[in-house]
Amino acid sequence: MTRAWILPMLLLVCGSVVATGLLLGGSPGEAGAFFAGFVLFAGVNSPLVFPKGISALEAQRRSAVDGCPVVFWRPGCKYCLRLRVRLGRRAHQLHWVDIWRDPAGAAAVRAANDGNETVPTVVVAGRPHTNPDPDWVREQLSPRT
Repeated sequence: MTRAWILPMLLLVCGSVVATGLLLGGSPGEAGAFFAGFVLFAGVNSPLVFPKGISALEAQRRSAVDGCPVVFWRPGCKYCLRLRVRLGRRAHQLHWVDIWRDPAGAAAVRAANDGNETVPTVVVAGRPHTNPDPDWVREQLSPRT
């Protein structure tokens, strides 16, 4: 769990150091702007922008019931973030599994990707797709909003 927060925390610490230096240098406006930028960047790279994650076992169970895809992801992955952003509100229809929090999810990703933890890996109807196009993933969702 703590590994997911390392990058966001480092960004906040760096932002604080830069903002403090600018503030002590007599530039409060720049300090505020830099710090706000670092906070925004930390937020985007945190698990907070993703729907609440579930275990791989629970995701597979839910997917079997409702037919929605399962997305294996990890915090800090720019491709996972791209998928999340491009899906918009429809991202909540998918079942998200954070492979850093769920060892079974990490094992499922390694099994699908020749031993590599390549994410995002999207499982649709039991077939894994590594780093698929977000538009293709959107097409796999039911027409509901």
